Amino acid sequence: MPQTPHAPAPSPSSSPVSILGLGMMGGALAAAFLNTGHPVTVWNRSASKTGPLVAQGALPATTAAEAVAASPLVVLCLLTNDNVNELLAGLSEKQLAGRTLVNLTNGTPAQARALAARAEKLGARYLDGGIMAVPQMIGGPAAYVFYSGDEQAYETHRPTLAALGGTKWTGSDAGLAALNDLGLLTGMYGMFIGVVQALALVRTENIKAEEYAELLVPWITAMLGLVPEIARDLDSGQHLTDVSSLAVNQAAFPNFLTAFKEQGVSVELFEPFQALLDRSVEAGHAADGLSRLAEMLTVR
Repeated sequence: MPQTPHAPAPSPSSSPVSILGLGMMGGALAAAFLNTGHPVTVWNRSASKTGPLVAQGALPATTAAEAVAASPLVVLCLLTNDNVNELLAGLSEKQLAGRTLVNLTNGTPAQARALAARAEKLGARYLDGGIMAVPQMIGGPAAYVFYSGDEQAYETHRPTLAALGGTKWTGSDAGLAALNDLGLLTGMYGMFIGVVQALALVRTENIKAEEYAELLVPWITAMLGLVPEIARDLDSGQHLTDVSSLAVNQAAFPNFLTAFKEQGVSVELFEPFQALLDRSVEAGHAADGLSRLAEMLTVR
């Protein structure tokens, strides 16, 4: 299980960092290291993106290899892990040996494990990370990053990495940071799916979305209070409920789909949930609560 995030702390200004990838998030990471006094070398495939950071004191590298050579701690924040693999293909064991790669590119647990094995073969220590923040939050009190992989490298560089926000260790399995990251993002996207569907529905009757948000936010917030109970039921395997059974949900859910269609709103986001309810009831779980659905989703 992940540990409680360590609070951000000032890190030694003598620790140099190289940042490869200067999109919105990569640029924010580089700025955070600069703001805490670290010598920062930056590289981006499109060199024009280095300009604003150079103006803040960063050193530009003309190649990825030059950026890697500049620092013992190398932070990667590229678009995909395919891009990370392409970058590593252009680097040698001599260039990477003894360095710590911190990959903050969004990806999957399997990708992280494969990259960890590849980095090890090249003589580098590897940390995978999942950033729980938008670029504007980086370096602030609400930002934190999941880390997994080489624990010694994590402990060595944690004071430096704290420039980005809280640090949360998830384990020596390199895939665990990505797993935790995707889990939280799954909850977030699930919420936004409901939000956009609700707003699309009410706007068909000329209700302003901004006005309706005043009702939606407290309702969603109140329902989030059920999450710990659902989690406890799932862990215990005791799925009975005194709130709303799967049979009740199955009977009610067609009203949503019918109303969406009648109001001219697509059912593509919600139709699969009806199929899951139907399958769960058919499997004999009519009296159970929503926690049972997590088991039904697990493919064995």
